Amino acid sequence: MLRFYKSFKFAFAGFICLLKTERNFRIMGYCCLVTLVIGFGLAYFGEHLKRFEWAFLWLAMGLVFVSEALNTAFEASLDVLHPEQHPLIGRAKDMAAAGSLIASTIALIVGAYIFTPHIISIIQGN
Repeated sequence: MLRFYKSFKFAFAGFICLLKTERNFRIMGYCCLVTLVIGFGLAYFGEHLKRFEWAFLWLAMGLVFVSEALNTAFEASLDVLHPEQHPLIGRAKDMAAAGSLIASTIALIVGAYIFTPHIISIIQGN
């Protein structure tokens, strides 16, 4: 049990480090907060999200956070292993960043797919 606690403690420390040092991670966090506010705000207008819609939103937000955390760890590791500029290292870092971009784009599409019908329904007064 002590091992589990220590591993959780290290993981939480990594999460705090991401929040403190990574601007993109914080931006994604703010976007997720906006998503949650919109999701709960729709209920005020009588448009409650279904459980599967919330599940897809949480999965999309999780995908964004995981991809950004892995991208950050990958880039930091490459910086330590090969501190000087190298074209292949640059390409690898660009590809890792592309993974975060893809995850963010997918999350945006999922959010639009889920929220648009609810917002249209509110606008039309249904």
